[in-house]
Amino acid sequence: MFFKSVLVIFTLLTASFSAQAGLNIQHWQTISGTRVYFVENHDLPIVDVSINFPAGSARDTQDSSGVAGVTRYMMTLGADGMNEEAITNAFADIGAVFGGEFDLDRAGFKLRTLTSEQTKALETFNKVLHQPDFPEAVLAREKVRIVSGLQESATQPESISSKLFMKALYGSHPYSLSEEGEVASVGTMKVDDLRKFYQTYYTAKSAVIAMIGDMTPAQARTIAENMSAGLPQGPAIAKLPDVAPLAAPVMQSENHPASQAHILVGQPGIKRGDPDYFPLYVGNYILGGGGFVSRLTEEVREKRGLVYSVYSYFMPMAEAGPFQIGLQTKKEQANDALKLVNQTVALFIEKGVTEKELKAAKSNLIGGFPMRIDSNSKILDYLSVIGFYQLPLTYLDEFNSQIAKVTTQQIKEAYQRRVKPANFATVIVGAQE
Repeated sequence: MFFKSVLVIFTLLTASFSAQAGLNIQHWQTISGTRVYFVENHDLPIVDVSINFPAGSARDTQDSSGVAGVTRYMMTLGADGMNEEAITNAFADIGAVFGGEFDLDRAGFKLRTLTSEQTKALETFNKVLHQPDFPEAVLAREKVRIVSGLQESATQPESISSKLFMKALYGSHPYSLSEEGEVASVGTMKVDDLRKFYQTYYTAKSAVIAMIGDMTPAQARTIAENMSAGLPQGPAIAKLPDVAPLAAPVMQSENHPASQAHILVGQPGIKRGDPDYFPLYVGNYILGGGGFVSRLTEEVREKRGLVYSVYSYFMPMAEAGPFQIGLQTKKEQANDALKLVNQTVALFIEKGVTEKELKAAKSNLIGGFPMRIDSNSKILDYLSVIGFYQLPLTYLDEFNSQIAKVTTQQIKEAYQRRVKPANFATVIVGAQE
């Protein structure tokens, strides 16, 4: 949706960063209690900054669904008397890029600017963070647009299946709440709701700042202190509740006029920092994350031609994020495709992977890793994740070595321990009538 997309104002050349071992991540805490992660790199005269808060959609309630996302978005539409156009122009006039992200756990903002223009860019950036206006008229306008989008998405099988799947996995847990909100809750949303959410969840003690680029540690400390000091000074935010595993299988089927059936299968998976992460990650490349070389694609699409696409992934979050298998197929083939997917997964868990499959997966994952950290902006995203989820500072340096150490036995044991097909949730949207 609109508040998940990055607001691109002006395109800068990508700042390169050599993908070498020993990435020097400096870490400290500001006077106000904000954690900071910084990498110094003077290759190009560019500064990248991000700040993240535990203010994702999981901080909503059933009655306030959508407040978290709208709060983050509305912060970009008015600050310290500047309207949306003035904010956009302030960044565009100096060639800066302003954006952000929003998901279940996090709400955040990013800035990329030339070193020579960083003072002006950070001035506007900090206004957005410190002095959001939440204009009444703008909220009224945006609510109409949001509700219209929600009503449209309620007719689309992809959106319907995703919402049903998250509800099936998480029940009353906050992860079941839609990132976009609901028509009823968005329709009754008030400016005071946004202000209260901002004051509660955008606190200095809960924030995580990541920075990389053309600045010294002393300059980075000054930037971080200024950014942190202007934030609400409330307490740190409590952790989310634990996610309960599924105790029994869940099956939900919904008719839809689409010619294809959209099927999602899975369960709550793992948290960030889980000790089984690397065996599950490498194993999933073989199961359904490796595209045309994955087991699911080979068995369900290539051999049998039952699906247009099929995939699987783990999404580690602050609490157990989803393990999801997704496929699309003709309605009349839905049952056969689903049966074959379940058989493939069951066999994968029972028998494990071959040494040949493991070698190919490691080669691809390790060989492709440099492309994932070949620019400052990509490293910034990793710094944000490392900081927000408090992963080891050596996480990037050790990523490939952790993959290289994974064995076939570890994969088999991890999947048998963590993935329970007998209790999978299954959602079919577009079932045959």
